[in-house]
Amino acid sequence: MVVLTVVSAIGLAVDDRVLVGAPIWAKPFKFAVSFVAYAPTFAWMLSLLGRARPRLRRPGWWAGTVVAAASMLEMVIITGQVIRGKRSHFNHETPFDSMLYNTMALTVLVLWLAMLAIALFLFRARLADRATTWAVRCGAVLALAGAGLGFLMAQATPEQVAAAGSGEAKIVGAHSVGVADGGPGMPLTGWSTTGGDLRIAHFFGMHGLQLIPLFLVLLVALAPRFARLRDERVQLRLVLVAAGAYAAVLALLTWQALRGQPLIHPDGATLAAATLILVAGAAASFAALRTTPVTVTGDDTEKELAA
Repeated sequence: MVVLTVVSAIGLAVDDRVLVGAPIWAKPFKFAVSFVAYAPTFAWMLSLLGRARPRLRRPGWWAGTVVAAASMLEMVIITGQVIRGKRSHFNHETPFDSMLYNTMALTVLVLWLAMLAIALFLFRARLADRATTWAVRCGAVLALAGAGLGFLMAQATPEQVAAAGSGEAKIVGAHSVGVADGGPGMPLTGWSTTGGDLRIAHFFGMHGLQLIPLFLVLLVALAPRFARLRDERVQLRLVLVAAGAYAAVLALLTWQALRGQPLIHPDGATLAAATLILVAGAAASFAALRTTPVTVTGDDTEKELAA
């Protein structure tokens, strides 16, 4: 994936072709960068799993290998179609294009099932501590949900359904909702600025895999300066609050996209929901920071432990 990132970056610099309103090498570049972040995170999680539950080391290794192989096959198809000047996703223009897309769709399903297996393994293991255990579990579940949103994009739009009835459907599926793919988009990401875009929630959910564990890393880094964060119970509570807020934002982004609404032009309902999430998250964080005394009895002495 690192090599493909470099190749795609060179392609962006020297190849001026445009496909569906974006530089033709933009898709493999974004996918490769995403996998560069994704693969080491899964490798780290599997290393924790292997130490915590040795019996799951081998099944975890196989599941991780499936993720790596499926990711590589998907990137080969995407890059190959770029070289041909063709769309990789949703493309049924020719039998060969359709075969490649169907292969990629099957590959994505296999990848998702392997991710599901890893998530189930993680729920069977107690890792370094409870906060780490739940940060990893929640990150894996959010990534599963985000990846699963990709299946919504494979559904035919009403216009494509009508075209299929007349035998003229060449593209089946879309990133955008309410507008055609390839319209005005945000810088770098290309996310639609005129309609809903399912790629936003897809991206946000998948990278919960990194962001929730990184949130715990931040808490641990701040612990020497803030006494309450040294309490493992507080760390666990804050991780669960962060995961819950993340899941709520993921649901909001999905809802916004399905209503055909651009990310940068939220309506009153979207803003109200976002405000509710913010207030609930702040209240839950405040409650999580409150610690209760724990009485420890031993050798006829009692000690009150409070943060």
